[in-house]
Amino acid sequence: MDRKLSRRRTGANGGILALVLLLASGAAGAGNLYRWTDANGVTHFGDKPGPGASAVEVGPLNGYRAPPVPASSDPKLKEAAGQPKVVMYGTEWCGICKKARAYLGRNSISYTEYDVEKSARGKRDYRRMNGSGVPIFLVGGQRLNGFSEERFERLLDTGNQ
Repeated sequence: MDRKLSRRRTGANGGILALVLLLASGAAGAGNLYRWTDANGVTHFGDKPGPGASAVEVGPLNGYRAPPVPASSDPKLKEAAGQPKVVMYGTEWCGICKKARAYLGRNSISYTEYDVEKSARGKRDYRRMNGSGVPIFLVGGQRLNGFSEERFERLLDTGNQ
């Protein structure tokens, strides 16, 4: 019985060690991803090009790329003077959406909102954007999934340039 407890402790410590190593490696994994084929015709992927092989850069490692913003000829989505057009896709029941609305109101930021459950336009745009959560913001030509004041302000500043 003591032996089983000892194994469990070791397993838990091993799990903690694995978690620490995984988190530590995440900070180092901010590079790029490469693909190459070795002399035997085997395709490899890694964070560094293979030795002596011509590697193709696949893209950023641990990077998220949002789906493209749907093109629209709607004049409401054109930029207003001094502030990029802000569009929010959300729901009535979403707590983060409520916080975002409060922030926008507090900072006198004009925006257009579409409810992705009640509005035909909101449902259609949400599907086109491959939405998987709310809120989704379109600021100028850029997209923000979710909401944080800092990320929103960065996006707003980028849109003003």
